[in-house]
Amino acid sequence: MMGIAFVYLRYSIPKYQANAIIQVVEEKGTTSQLNLFSDLGILPGASKKVNDEIEFLRSRSNFIQVVQNLELDRKLFEVGKVKNTEIYGIMPLNINFIPVDSLAITEIFSCYIEPISETTFRYWTNKEPSEKTFTYGDNIDTPQGTLVLLPAEGTTLKGFTNKKLLLEILSVEETALAYQAALKTAILDKFSSIITLSLQDPVPQKAIDILNELIMVYNFNGKNDKKIIADKTAEFIDERIANIYNDLSQADQSAEDFKSGRGLTDIQSQSNINLNVSAANQKELQNSRIQLEIAQSVSDVLEQQQGYDILPPNLGLTDPTIMGTTERYNQLVLQRERLLKSSNEKNPVIVNIDEQLQSLSSGLKSSLNNTIRNLNLKVDNLSAQMATLNSKIYSTPRNERALREITRKQQTVEGLYLYLLQKREEAQITYASASPNSKVVDAAFLVSRFPISPKKKIIVLAFLLIGLLVPATAIYGTQLIDDKIHNAQSLEELAMGVPILGEMPKIQRKAKTLVGKNDRSMLSEALRVIRTNLDYLLRQQQTDTPNRNVIYITSSIPEEGKTFFASNLAIILAATGKKTLLVGADIRNPKFEVIFDRSKRHKKSRKVTHADKGLTDFLRDSSVNIADIVVQRDINESVIDILYTGKALQNPTETLMNSRFGDLIAEASENYDYILVDTAPMMPVSDTLLISDFADMVVYVTRAGKTSVKTIDFPLKLQKEGKINNLAFIVNGVNIDKLGYGGQYGYGYVQKHQKPWWKL
Repeated sequence: MMGIAFVYLRYSIPKYQANAIIQVVEEKGTTSQLNLFSDLGILPGASKKVNDEIEFLRSRSNFIQVVQNLELDRKLFEVGKVKNTEIYGIMPLNINFIPVDSLAITEIFSCYIEPISETTFRYWTNKEPSEKTFTYGDNIDTPQGTLVLLPAEGTTLKGFTNKKLLLEILSVEETALAYQAALKTAILDKFSSIITLSLQDPVPQKAIDILNELIMVYNFNGKNDKKIIADKTAEFIDERIANIYNDLSQADQSAEDFKSGRGLTDIQSQSNINLNVSAANQKELQNSRIQLEIAQSVSDVLEQQQGYDILPPNLGLTDPTIMGTTERYNQLVLQRERLLKSSNEKNPVIVNIDEQLQSLSSGLKSSLNNTIRNLNLKVDNLSAQMATLNSKIYSTPRNERALREITRKQQTVEGLYLYLLQKREEAQITYASASPNSKVVDAAFLVSRFPISPKKKIIVLAFLLIGLLVPATAIYGTQLIDDKIHNAQSLEELAMGVPILGEMPKIQRKAKTLVGKNDRSMLSEALRVIRTNLDYLLRQQQTDTPNRNVIYITSSIPEEGKTFFASNLAIILAATGKKTLLVGADIRNPKFEVIFDRSKRHKKSRKVTHADKGLTDFLRDSSVNIADIVVQRDINESVIDILYTGKALQNPTETLMNSRFGDLIAEASENYDYILVDTAPMMPVSDTLLISDFADMVVYVTRAGKTSVKTIDFPLKLQKEGKINNLAFIVNGVNIDKLGYGGQYGYGYVQKHQKPWWKL
């Protein structure tokens, strides 16, 4: 695991983190005097929400502009043996790519470039691996478009000669979305206007450039939005000034014509009281008409508008509802235009904005209609009052009255004209003095000169813990679920005082299965230990009853090695000069015919037997004698007598119940020192229990790694119930490192073969 950690850290692509800190600027006007211009709606008094500004900052359109400005959709790598290294900053090549689809690149285009000299290079792709030689400036036709490569100005290609370079051209939109997802933003606290921007990239300078460019694009777009509002306001005012100027010219011309036509230079005013009252009423009527004119103008603009355009802010109306609605309407129009740059009108967000604009437009029309209606009523009332006052001064000469009407109209138009000129200047001052949406607190900088990922210490520690925990868990889990016997020590804990004759080591497949007389292998030594323990137990039993030499060899289930043990034990017993008879009583699955070749007998044997007769023939045919079926064999210089199983029968249980089996055992006990009976497994069939009364000792074979712990209870229960007597265990197939108690000693005192010097 430590090796894997080293390889991972060696060939993983490190990432560096760059941070930038900005402050969202709350626009309250550039100077205190500009607060007087709030009725225009250009300088909102309420601060913007920081969360909304974050969404504007990380908008998709901003990232698309960043990718295009920095050409992040074009990557050049120096190909390495294991990983590629991106070349950024001073690029050796100018990459010009004209895609077939002018709208967007739908898939990644990649190719390999190998500069040969300052003028030529090799070119190939994965789809077209054959190399082609081009000159810088040649058009290279590809399925995605036309590629033109030129050496970058002020750089040299000597350092890249005969080096393999990988060029990738990506989709601008997908690249923008990838960087948008990688950007992380954080606010100091919920009441703070400070925003921290974080970005990770394998190239540290690229991360810094992306953050700085993003902030610049964000501020530029914010100022551009304010310019759009200011330009729309100025355009509206210029249109109104042009119309009002004509009215003012007509009013001035009427006054001039009236005075010159009638030769009037000065007219005495009426009484001071009537004049004062008339002047006050006149002023109020003038203000009402100005309000009415402005409201009517805004309503005309709204009615004539096609689509959604910026509305002029409030130019002096006192209704706060119209002011708020106009401001909200302009904000949504700007947001809609910004989204349409990267989407279409069917986008759910734009559809939602259209619905809001439609609702605001209806509300604004209703408010303007109400205002116009109220102002009309007010003007009518003031006009009626003026009519009353005029009736009071009916005696005033008609010329004075006519001149006063002309003058009154002239003053009204002139007041509106001067007001609009003032507002036009204020709009331009507001744009010129507008500040960016954010203030840079800290330009983009690297958090650390070391990679932020992968974290070497954490990875090394994690792999180290995995390397320790996985094998420990595997070992513990194996031991936890292990329910098998492995050696004599584990069996002794379950045997409840039943003697264990010994252990037999696990032998390799190529090793000999039958031991020899002078064999000093580990298997032979183990069998000799078992022979010694077996003789000791038999001598204890023969103190009371002589000729107790019948030994049953059985097991719980097949494939535990009872036949293998019986065969080798017979050879070891015969090696001491004792007459030994090996009986194959497992008539369901006979194996002696496979282990011992029946056609080969001891050279000095004078017995003549039928090669196909055995125990089953003796039990079924009373004419068959023991001498007819016993075969004497010379096995590795040890002479043993073998009683083969014989012909297979369909009723093995009933055959073993024949009384001739007892006669066989009794007669053999008189003629042999040891009688080894290989019986059937005890758990699947009852054959061994049927003949268990004739056994002087039952050797129960278990196999390491196969015999379950629970199966040991079965023979112990049979002995407790009296169904078998003189039970003893052996463990077969024990691993060499587990031989003996705890695997500490084993059978190490055996013949050792000196290795050749070239194998030492």
